[in-house]
Parts: sequence; C-alpha cells; structure tokens
Amino acid sequence: MACMAVVLAQPLLPVRAQMPMDPHREHRMQESGPSGDVPGHDHSAHMHDVGPAGDTYDLRFIDAMVQHHTGALRMGEFVFDIGEGGVGALAKTIWREQAQEIRAMNLWRKRWYPEAPVYPVVLAPGGDPDSLTGLVRMSGEQISAMRMIDAPPTRENRVVWFLEGMLHHHGAALKMAHDARAKSANATIRRFARDVIVAQRAEIRQLRGMLRHEGLEKAEYYAYDPYFAL
Repeated sequence: MACMAVVLAQPLLPVRAQMPMDPHREHRMQESGPSGDVPGHDHSAHMHDVGPAGDTYDLRFIDAMVQHHTGALRMGEFVFDIGEGGVGALAKTIWREQAQEIRAMNLWRKRWYPEAPVYPVVLAPGGDPDSLTGLVRMSGEQISAMRMIDAPPTRENRVVWFLEGMLHHHGAALKMAHDARAKSANATIRRFARDVIVAQRAEIRQLRGMLRHEGLEKAEYYAYDPYFAL
C-alpha cells in the first residue's frame, strides 16, 4: 500500500485496556457474507464484524485484519508464476503491501496491548469490550473464516479463483475498514483503515478489468462499490 510508510511513521497511541484474560474460553463468531459462487471461496459463510467499540476494539481489529491479510498472502502464492495478464505481478504487489501491513499491525499490538496473549483474540459472547478479560482465543474455524480460503485452486482454474477470490477478499477488507473508521478512537488505526479503502478499491477495479479479460462480468463484482466512499 503506497501510504504504508506514512502509517508506519505515525506515533503509537496508548490504550487503557491492560487486564489479564482467561485463555480457555472460545466462541463462534456469526458468519455471513456477500453472495457469489467462486470455486474455493464460500463467501456466504464469512462475516468480519469484530464487535462493538471499546478499549479492546483496536486489538480485535488488528487480530482480525492480520488473519485476513494472511489469507491474501496465501491466495497470491498460488499465482505468482503466472505472467499472462499481469496476474502474477498483481499477486506479488498485494503480497508485499499486505506483508508490510502485517508487520506494522503486529508492532502496534505489542506496543498498545503488552499484556494481551500472543495468540489472536475475539470478543466472547457477552464479553466486556473494554477489558481483556472479555476476550477469548480465536478458534481455528474463525481464523479460516477470516482468511477466506475454503479450498485450494486447481491448475486449470487458479487464475479466476484468484481474481474472483481476491475481489471478494478486498470487499470484506473494505467493510472492516469502514467499521474501524466508525468505532476506533485511535488516529493510527483510522488512518490505516482509510489507506486500506483507498488501495483496495483501486485493486478491486483492477481485478474487475482482469476478469473482463477472462470473459467474465458479473453483478457480484460491483457489490462493494458502496464501500468505496470515504
């Protein structure tokens, strides 16, 4: 992301929630998502709402977005070797940008939440959004939902698998970014969320163009346009 160097340079802001937590309780996040039938990507089963505002909101957002970005890295690796149509080049660009953002988010997490567990967390059912005691460990199922990779592609379908999958993956990130802009009081997170919107809406347009090159034009490719606005 072009603005990431600016985001990395921003001061690290303090948070108030620094309480121990129970690492043994888990819960299943509600899951729903945009319609679409992309091989290997069940988008109807994904929702990326990390819960209400509160002192732990930024921690929950970071943990969710790190897992979401990790999914983008894994998706891109399936098409790195494809030169035709710029598919591999785009995958590598997304990989570099999002790997850099993962590093930044992990640094923020350590600075703002030094008492948080090392594993990713979510809000427990009925948990206090202002306290680390209201959080539980993110389950493997929840991690998979955040990464949005349900099945690997075949060699024959991997181009469309990547293009359609990444378009929906970016769409989910737009929703998460808008949620952060609405709920986070942290200026660094809000700037980061704005940068996510700017970069990923541009890449969604690029992905749509690549899909047209593959002879594909579907209404679902435009489902995220309402989230382009800042």
